[in-house]
Amino acid sequence: MLYYSLNHQSPKVNFAEAAVKGQAPDKGLYFPEYIPNLSKEFMNSIKSYSKEEIGFTVMKPYVAESIDNTTLQQIVNETINFNFPLVKISENIFSLELFHGPTLAFKDVGARFMSRCLGYFNRNNKKEITVLVATSGDTGGAVANGFLGVDGVNVVILYPSKKVSPVQELQLTTLNKNITALEIEGTFDDCQAMVKQAFTDIDLNKKISLTSANSINVARWLPQQLYYFFAYQQWAETEAPIICVPSGNFGNICAGIVAHISGLPVKHFIAACNANNVVPNYLQTEIYAPKPAIATISNAMDVGNPSNFIRVMQLFNNQYNQVKNKLSSISINDTDTKTTMQSIYKKYKYVLDPHGAVAYKVLEDYLKDKNEKGFILETAHPVKFPETVEEAIHQKIEIPENIKHLFSLKKKSISMQANFENLKEWLMNR
Repeated sequence: MLYYSLNHQSPKVNFAEAAVKGQAPDKGLYFPEYIPNLSKEFMNSIKSYSKEEIGFTVMKPYVAESIDNTTLQQIVNETINFNFPLVKISENIFSLELFHGPTLAFKDVGARFMSRCLGYFNRNNKKEITVLVATSGDTGGAVANGFLGVDGVNVVILYPSKKVSPVQELQLTTLNKNITALEIEGTFDDCQAMVKQAFTDIDLNKKISLTSANSINVARWLPQQLYYFFAYQQWAETEAPIICVPSGNFGNICAGIVAHISGLPVKHFIAACNANNVVPNYLQTEIYAPKPAIATISNAMDVGNPSNFIRVMQLFNNQYNQVKNKLSSISINDTDTKTTMQSIYKKYKYVLDPHGAVAYKVLEDYLKDKNEKGFILETAHPVKFPETVEEAIHQKIEIPENIKHLFSLKKKSISMQANFENLKEWLMNR
């Protein structure tokens, strides 16, 4: 399996090189030469396989000769060693809970897989790799946890000041060791722009071996397929599900579409968005117009220029009608998000986080008057958004045992203006 740049101006590379580089020299995102086909036999008997067997089978074609089978199995096992329950909420809507990992977010899967891949690829290299990553919330904590203590890898996380939740901030600013948090006076889009510029700066790349742990990196993007297969393994309905994904940068739903093209039965995908409605507008008008991010209570989705949407388009051969046939996208405001959290707790005693609430409202509206069923992706634990959730449900959220220790730790971050030259100078002289 080789990977090519979506800008088509760089040589093809194998998985290892794509993972280490993060982004192609021509600034394009790497994309697999083809999407592997899983056998009908495998899909028909998926309920008889373990999570580890599914994970190995799905990921093997993508890593090919870059990782031997024994190492890949170990990486997969360590990546998914927690639960991914599909929980029934209402008669026709289920929740795929992706917050049972170490940082209580879906991004644990991609971050853990990528960290172990990079550690393996850099095992014999004397030069350290610097992982540079922008986060709108959960990416930072997942990447920090996944890479903590990995030999030969330093992690630098850029996050927008005062725009992530208290738990999210503690998760990315309290680990120290090989993890450094840069608190940027700006938005997530500012952070992402600074990271992208770093990868194309000649001087910086001569001095430092840079890679990204955002979902632009194939090693973080592609393993997100796995929990879609785990959900289907638990799906007991006769019809294929409609899957609704809270969407910001579109890496998550893009991975789900990859799984579907590989053979996973899915009736339809819905990208649920907050006020940042670039993709919903595109699907209505065929005009793609990125714009500055708008701050909302579902902050991890506050993205005005989703970098992975180009991959979604590539999966459908850049054909607008093909995209529309398989993907819908709907925008929900903060008022409806809060009302949904409140009503679902009152009716079903199920606690949604703000991102899951956006997805629930969108899927509920879509299924109205239809005899169909589907599931949402609950991408983060409600405890990450305590003020918003507790105000909606009028209940205190119990803090999970595995993060209680965070509240006794001291935040350590470096404040920085949203300016690439500041970042460059800091990286060159650290």
